[in-house]
This record gives sequence, structure tokens and C-alpha cells, in this order.
Amino acid sequence: MILTNIDYVPGYEVAEALNLVKGSTIRAKHLGKDLVVVFRQIVGGDLKEYSQMLDESRQISTGKMVAEAEKLGADAIINIRFATSNVMQGAAEILVYGTAVKLKKN
Repeated sequence: MILTNIDYVPGYEVAEALNLVKGSTIRAKHLGKDLVVVFRQIVGGDLKEYSQMLDESRQISTGKMVAEAEKLGADAIINIRFATSNVMQGAAEILVYGTAVKLKKN
């Protein structure tokens, strides 16, 4: 599956736009990691635990989006965007969406 955040795939023409596809996950912070993060906020430093959680969330959401596009028979997903939002205190949603398309070679 070709994934791109632009509205075309170099070397290909969009033969058909199939549908909007999306994937999301909601993740909560881990209490043990929160204690480490609170300490880092006091002394400063990279919040690796949260960075790792967000990276994993993006991977999970992207996988769900790709699975949805594969069900449609898509060759690629174009115009991919990521969005985040707080769902409740201590939990956030990662949403990824784009347009599933069929391609033909130029």
C-alpha cells in the first residue's frame, strides 16, 4: 500500500477515488510512566514514555486505516492527515485519515 500526504502518487495517475478511510485508537497514560514523566517535568528532559506511546498509537491507527483501504481494493491512500484530541483526562485519541484510490501507471 502506497501512503502519501500529498494528493497524488508520483509516476501514477489516480484512476478512481474509492472512499475516505480512517483509523483511530484511544490510549490512556500508564500510572507508572506518569510518575517518571512528572519527575522529568521538574528536572527537564525528553518525555520518552509519552513519545513512545504516541508513536505506537500512530502505528496502530495507520494499520487500521490501511486495513480499511485494502478491503476496498485500494492501491494507495493519498492526502493522509493525523489529528489528536483529548477524550477525557489522561486519555487521547489519535485519528488518521485519507482518500483510498486505485492507481494507473503514467
